[in-house]
Amino acid sequence: MIHETLSGKRGRNLLKWETNSMKTMLFVLCFFCATAAFGQNGSTGSAVSAEPVITEFRSHSGRASQQPMGTEQNLLGQSGFTSAHGERPLWEVATPSQVTPLGDSARVLKKAHETAKKADIVWNN
Repeated sequence: MIHETLSGKRGRNLLKWETNSMKTMLFVLCFFCATAAFGQNGSTGSAVSAEPVITEFRSHSGRASQQPMGTEQNLLGQSGFTSAHGERPLWEVATPSQVTPLGDSARVLKKAHETAKKADIVWNN
């Protein structure tokens, strides 16, 4: 009886220690995340300000004006276009494949299943 109460107290103490340990680790994780968030904000070199930051983009005056066509450029580099004599499209050469309908395939599989060898012993638990 005494052994049971000691193990019960030990179990409760262990559970309490695990809970406190988990809470401590969660607090430390939240603290580090908050520190990292403030550290990212502090890298701008100034304190948090309510002043708006206006971003100005460079202006390109010749962006929408008409210009003559550019010179031709070969994208293939040194290789050129080659074509063999007597090429024919695949639809002229290939024969269409015979597709078996799904229903016919299912019927064949069902017949094969019916004629398959059945188990000799049937176990019922």
